[in-house]
Amino acid sequence: MGKVIIMKKGLIALIVVGVLIVVLVFSLVGTYNSLVSKSEGVKTALSQIDNQLQRRNDLIPNLVNTVKGYASHENEIFTEIADARSRLIGATSVSDRAEADAQVSSALSRLLAISENYPQLKADASFIRLQDELAGTENRISTARKDYNDTAKTYNTQIRRFPAVIFARILGFDSYDYFEAQEGAEKVPGVEF
Repeated sequence: MGKVIIMKKGLIALIVVGVLIVVLVFSLVGTYNSLVSKSEGVKTALSQIDNQLQRRNDLIPNLVNTVKGYASHENEIFTEIADARSRLIGATSVSDRAEADAQVSSALSRLLAISENYPQLKADASFIRLQDELAGTENRISTARKDYNDTAKTYNTQIRRFPAVIFARILGFDSYDYFEAQEGAEKVPGVEF
């Protein structure tokens, strides 16, 4: 009779251990799948920023060519825009993209400020259309940045919470950088004539 009680207690302990292992495995699988989904969401949001930055980069040559038709002697700004676009195209990390994006935005601001000196340019229909498209694209870039940062925040928060922090470290899930404005980006660039 004592053996039966010991066997029952042993069986109950074995069942409890088995249930705990199953719960742990399901928790690990659920956490892993959640981290993968959120990580892919961050990558998708970053690709939306890239799409909008590419859209803006595609508009810039047309805008530059239109301005060149009226202000061909403004070579410094044209070179600055070309260099900034090249840096943006070659950017690999989020911080590199943010820095290159700030340089492109600054150069574009200077280009658009130059147009103030050319009333015929300001009245040119294709210049007006390009300016409108550029403004719309800038709004899309801003929205894409916000969406990326929100998605990165959700993911970064999850990988820091318990018990996900344990699984995230073991499984190699790292945090994502935020798309942050560079120092001085809030200042309007000065334009000298």
